[in-house]
Amino acid sequence: MNRLEINITRKQDGFLVDAAFEGPESGVTALFGPSGAGKTSLISMVAGLMRPDVGRIQVNGLCLFDSERHINLPPEKRRIGYVFQDGRLLPHLSVRGNLTYGMRLTPASRRFVAFDAVVELLGIGHLLSRRPARLSGGEKQRVAIGRALLTSPAMLLMDEPLASLDASRKSEVLPFIMRLSREYAIPILYVSHIMDEILNLADRLVIMDMGRVAAFGDLDDLLSRPELQTHLGTEDYGSVISAVVDEPLDASGLTRLRFGGHWLKVPPMPAGRRDQVRVRISARHVAVALQAPERTSFQNIFPGKVDQIFDCGESFVDVRLDIGCLLLARVTRQSFFDLNLKPGQPVFALIKSVSVSLGAVNAMPDGSKVPPI
Repeated sequence: MNRLEINITRKQDGFLVDAAFEGPESGVTALFGPSGAGKTSLISMVAGLMRPDVGRIQVNGLCLFDSERHINLPPEKRRIGYVFQDGRLLPHLSVRGNLTYGMRLTPASRRFVAFDAVVELLGIGHLLSRRPARLSGGEKQRVAIGRALLTSPAMLLMDEPLASLDASRKSEVLPFIMRLSREYAIPILYVSHIMDEILNLADRLVIMDMGRVAAFGDLDDLLSRPELQTHLGTEDYGSVISAVVDEPLDASGLTRLRFGGHWLKVPPMPAGRRDQVRVRISARHVAVALQAPERTSFQNIFPGKVDQIFDCGESFVDVRLDIGCLLLARVTRQSFFDLNLKPGQPVFALIKSVSVSLGAVNAMPDGSKVPPI
C-alpha cells in the first residue's frame, strides 16, 4: 500500500539519529519532542539535505533513499515541498514571483495544484504584487506555504512553521495549515514541540527523544498512555477525546459537546452543530469523588468506575477511569489512600478544565467534511 515509510540511521557529531516509523498516504504526521531530539535532522534527511548512513525512505511508492539499492535522489528530484521556520522568501521577487518560482521547475504533466486555487485557499490574492519586505510575518508564512504547495509535491515538510510568529500571527496562519490536510491528499510531516499546534493539525504522532522514536501511532491513543508521560511533560499528559458539537451555545452560554453518551460543557467556541472537535483533558485537571458532589462549581461531572491504577513513584498516583471512554486523573498519594481507590470501584469524575482543538478531527458523523474554517 502506498504510504510514508521511514527507516534511517545517521551518526553526526556523536549524536545518533535512529528513526523508524510509517505514516498514511495523506494527512498530517507530527514529529514531537524537545529541542535537540533530532526532528529537524530527520526531515532534512527526508528532504535530501542530509544523507542517512543506512536505511530507506519511501513516499507513496517513490523511493527517495535506499542504502542497499544505492538510491539517493537529489533534493530537486524528490518532489518535496519544504516550509521553513522563517519562510525564506526571495526578497527581489514579488509574492507572485515567489509563488511561481518552484512551480515553473515542475513539469506541466506533474502539476496537480492550481495557482488560483492556492491563492484563494491562503487568502493572498491582494498580496501578489508586493515584495516580501512589505509583508507581515504571518503573510510571509502563508506565501511560503503556497510556494511549497505549488510545486505539486509528493509530500510537504513543515519545520516549526509557526515558531517565529507571535500569538496573533499564529492564529492567522494555523487555519490555513488546517485546511491543507483536507484540501490536498498528500502526506505532511509537521515538526513542533507545541502540543496545541499538533492537536489542531495532526492525526498521527511520532514522539522523538535523543534521536530515537520513543513511540508512534494514533495521536489520541499516544497522548492517553501513562507510560509516555515522561516524553509529553505534565502539561500535555492526559486524555484526548473526539467529540461532536451538540449545541454551539446553550442556555448557560457554553458550548455543549457530545461523546460516549455524555455531554461536556466548554467555553464558547467557533464551531457549528455536528462539527467534530478534539478535546484534551489534562490528568491534573480531573478530580475523583466517591459521591456526586452537590452545590459545586464543576460543570462536568461523570459517573464511572476505576479502570486501572498507575503508581508514579512520587507524590502522585494516576488513575484511569472508565466513563464510557477512558479518562486519566492524577491525584495526590494522600487522596488515593483516603479514597481507598481500587479497580472496578464506582466513582465520579470531575473535570475542571479542557482544551478544545478544531482542526484535525474534521470528519462529520455522516462522513462528509466540516465546512472550511
